[in-house]
Amino acid sequence: MPRLWRFEGTIDTDVLAPGFYMKSPLPKLSNHCLEAVRPDFARTVEKGDVFLANANMGVGSSREQAAEVLKYLGISAVIAPSFAGIFYRNAINLGLPVFTIDQTLMSMPALVDGANVEFHFDVAELKILDDATCIKLIPLPNFLKELILDGGLVPHLEKRFQQEGSSS
Repeated sequence: MPRLWRFEGTIDTDVLAPGFYMKSPLPKLSNHCLEAVRPDFARTVEKGDVFLANANMGVGSSREQAAEVLKYLGISAVIAPSFAGIFYRNAINLGLPVFTIDQTLMSMPALVDGANVEFHFDVAELKILDDATCIKLIPLPNFLKELILDGGLVPHLEKRFQQEGSSS
């Protein structure tokens, strides 16, 4: 069952993709994701888990690997009150869903680390199964949803070019 990973403090790109491992292949780099703040994260995260962070998620350098490792590890969505612009764009371009949550909701008792969750991409909703709390997230525009569902910017553009080529 997917779980919620709640992170306090600032989560920057250096803890997501540590500089020492940047030249490593993605599987090795991902083994070190968040080891400075949650050493157990990379080895215990599971496909479908949801990542909840504080404001300015992904601040730091422009390394796209910071979003890429989260997608590689199976995170189904990254949720935060706000995102660093480059991290947000990199996540979207890689097909990693990133949703904004109203800051006032961050203090809800249901949003605890380890809670059992369901994430509903289409309706921008996080359901906490432990107490049936439903949290509405700020929805993405349709064009960004489509881009994410296509797997990111490159697959999205390839799909569009194929459609345009087949209609001529």
